[in-house]
Amino acid sequence: MRGKNRDLFWHPAGYLSFNGPGENMTTHGSEEEHKIGIFQYASLSLENLQELFHTSLPEGLSQENAGASLQRDGLNEISATQVHWWEIAIRQFKSPFIYLLLVAAVIVYAIGEHVDAGIIVGFVFINAALGFYQEYKSEQSLRALQQFISPRSRVKRDNNWQVIDSRNLVKGDIISLVTGDAIPADLRVIHTNHLIVNETTLTGESVPVLKDADILPSVPKNIYESHNLLFSGTSVVEGEATALVLETGERTTMGRIAKLTVETTKESEFSKGISSFSSFILRMILITLVFIFLANLVIKGENADVFELVVFCIALVVSVVPEALPVVTTVSLSRGALQLAKHEVIVKRLTAIEDIGSIEVLCSDKTGTLTENSLSATDYSPDAHPALLSYAALTVAQTLEKTEPFDIAIEKEAADWQVLPDNGSKRLMELPFDPVRRRNAVLIRNEKETFMIVRGAPEVIIGLSSLLNSEKEGIEKWISDKGKAGERTIAIAKRTFPGEKETIIPEDEQDLQFLGVMAFADPIKPSTYHAVEKARELGVAIKIITGDSPEVAGAVGVKIGLLDDPSMVLTGSVLQELPENDRAEAITRHAVIARVTPEQKYDIIKTLQRSFTVGFLGEGINDAPALKLAGVSMVVESAADIAREAADIILLQKNLEVIMDGIESGRGVFANSVKYLKATLASNFGHFYAIAIGSMFISFLPMLPIQILLVNLLSDFPMISIATDTVDKNEVKKPRKYEVREIMLVATLLGVVVTVFDLMFFAFFMHEGDKILQTNWFVGSILTELVFLFSIRTKLPCYQAERPSGYVILLTAVAALATVLLPYTVIGEKLFHFYPPSAMHLGIIFSLVAAFFVCSELVKHMYYRYTG
Repeated sequence: MRGKNRDLFWHPAGYLSFNGPGENMTTHGSEEEHKIGIFQYASLSLENLQELFHTSLPEGLSQENAGASLQRDGLNEISATQVHWWEIAIRQFKSPFIYLLLVAAVIVYAIGEHVDAGIIVGFVFINAALGFYQEYKSEQSLRALQQFISPRSRVKRDNNWQVIDSRNLVKGDIISLVTGDAIPADLRVIHTNHLIVNETTLTGESVPVLKDADILPSVPKNIYESHNLLFSGTSVVEGEATALVLETGERTTMGRIAKLTVETTKESEFSKGISSFSSFILRMILITLVFIFLANLVIKGENADVFELVVFCIALVVSVVPEALPVVTTVSLSRGALQLAKHEVIVKRLTAIEDIGSIEVLCSDKTGTLTENSLSATDYSPDAHPALLSYAALTVAQTLEKTEPFDIAIEKEAADWQVLPDNGSKRLMELPFDPVRRRNAVLIRNEKETFMIVRGAPEVIIGLSSLLNSEKEGIEKWISDKGKAGERTIAIAKRTFPGEKETIIPEDEQDLQFLGVMAFADPIKPSTYHAVEKARELGVAIKIITGDSPEVAGAVGVKIGLLDDPSMVLTGSVLQELPENDRAEAITRHAVIARVTPEQKYDIIKTLQRSFTVGFLGEGINDAPALKLAGVSMVVESAADIAREAADIILLQKNLEVIMDGIESGRGVFANSVKYLKATLASNFGHFYAIAIGSMFISFLPMLPIQILLVNLLSDFPMISIATDTVDKNEVKKPRKYEVREIMLVATLLGVVVTVFDLMFFAFFMHEGDKILQTNWFVGSILTELVFLFSIRTKLPCYQAERPSGYVILLTAVAALATVLLPYTVIGEKLFHFYPPSAMHLGIIFSLVAAFFVCSELVKHMYYRYTG
């Protein structure tokens, strides 16, 4: 900062207006501006930093000042508000559907049906236990994040180097970093020696980044431009550095990710759907029961048996509650999980099986998911030297384990073409890669000559080589074409020295013999193409959200068919500058968004979820907040622990096609759950209204409470098997959600058909006496419900639908046989007060059941025809 220019930059206490060295500073901001402010340090001089942090760059902080800072700012630990286990446990019971089941259990127990009450309570606690386990595991995210804070650091205090716990680091500390170190806080580089840092955990960028101590001419906009800043959670791949601690604890980059991840909660589409229709049913039942109870009292007057009427109403309540829903959904979800397990997919949250079917937008990282996450040589420039690959191989680092992607790719290419190293060659010296020079050089001596190989950015190498203008134009056009295709390029050149030269200096890198250019790409997985095509068929929009460059991301988008033009890529910095109102439109419109930060990924998912059900596939620490937020979160098996903890589904194969199979399975599970809801609600409400109406026209109960409960049990027995049913192909073509209005409309419409035919049973047998009416209506009610299942299970005419599963056919047959035979048994007569139906009565029952099935098919056909 020069002279008296008033610049605004971040200080631990807020934004400061700085008038120059030694002048007064005034706080202007708040920590809400931190994610912008951290980058302000990149453009400050060391003198300004020294004054801001009250430290001395050669000597470091004093122990006294460090202690005061630790007291003020707290430990360098990742901490965030975590949910206690008992809060998670209580949350499992906060649902209208759970209230409904618990009320039903209490009522059933009160009237003496202890076994039924125990079964209902068992369903509730099994569901609660599963939900608790899944959510509790998800809340362990913080522990996974804490491993990325290095436990010990070398710090300079009172001009002496010492090793301390990293949790005791404070702003203003000077620390030392070497190869293999995890970076323990957000830092500004003071001095480096060929420092290469792996920032994949934050950016998703697969290529390690070279860092330097140079002051940046302007404030960088993001992590990618911050060449002199180091971020917590990343690691040193090579080299060493001395750095100044800028931020610690939850104010660091990793701390913000922790806060977003741990404190983000979500409600699954399944839970939202169940809660909506449960609330509706609860209100509907209470209103109707009050009306029925009062109507019976008014109509029957003094003849009304209040106690019997109360028990009767209680039984009606239980008859309407879809208490088998937990079993149906659990069986459906478990079968879906087993199907996915065959494709090497692990489901952590069971309800995610159903949620995955509702995905409308699938957001995916690029590296390792759509691509192979490994550079490979793809092409050589025209007229390249025949021995170009041999010379390139000489520039590969002579380390046992290669970390630089270009080194790995060149070594593999040489092995594939059987280009063997020259054992007669001796490496005399190396000039490491320099971000200013943008190249590295190696001095080699063999039996014939001493020569230098230079490898680096093509435009730099071309400028140092003796090429004709016509040759330059051809090579530059080839490089430009490769860049548009999303490929990276490096150039190789050579210089031969006379005599016995032992060392080289940067000034020797001139008058080079240009050997050629190599192009590299991260290959797209073959499965990606199939996955994108299947996504179109399933009506799922795919979006690439990546930390990689817009050129590479755009090229991938074009290759897999998401983009027509590789330039149609939205970048995180451009998105950040858009007005709030325009961001949602830009995010929805663009299929590829590149150079995004973890916070931007989170915001993108949050924005999309306002209008769509979003699935997100990631693998890095930078993906954790977005994974925790997304409706369905998926990671690959090799993902960071924090990402695995935040995810609902883990893919053992890095294959997008597996997700498409999962979406298809999820839609099948959803379709079967909706079948059950429509079938049970239409049947239950149909019987409910018919019995309630009938009770007002006769002096006795049209069906005894114990008989009503038995209807519920025998009809639910085969309905549970709907979880195993086959699904029509058109049911999986589009994303599905729990539409309470649509489910209730179908259930109400077909429920009216059930009510009409129930009242026909009532009309035929009401004058035959109480036991005959109760028995025949019981048999007719169950048989209509069983055949109704075969109508409601498909939107097509029943003869055009997929064949029902074997379990549906078998259990329906068993239930029907038990229903018809039970009145003829001693148990039926003594326990349930049945009277054996005559042959004529059975004929009437079977005729009404057949007529009911035809009528329900006609009504269903008309409904779907006119509503689409």
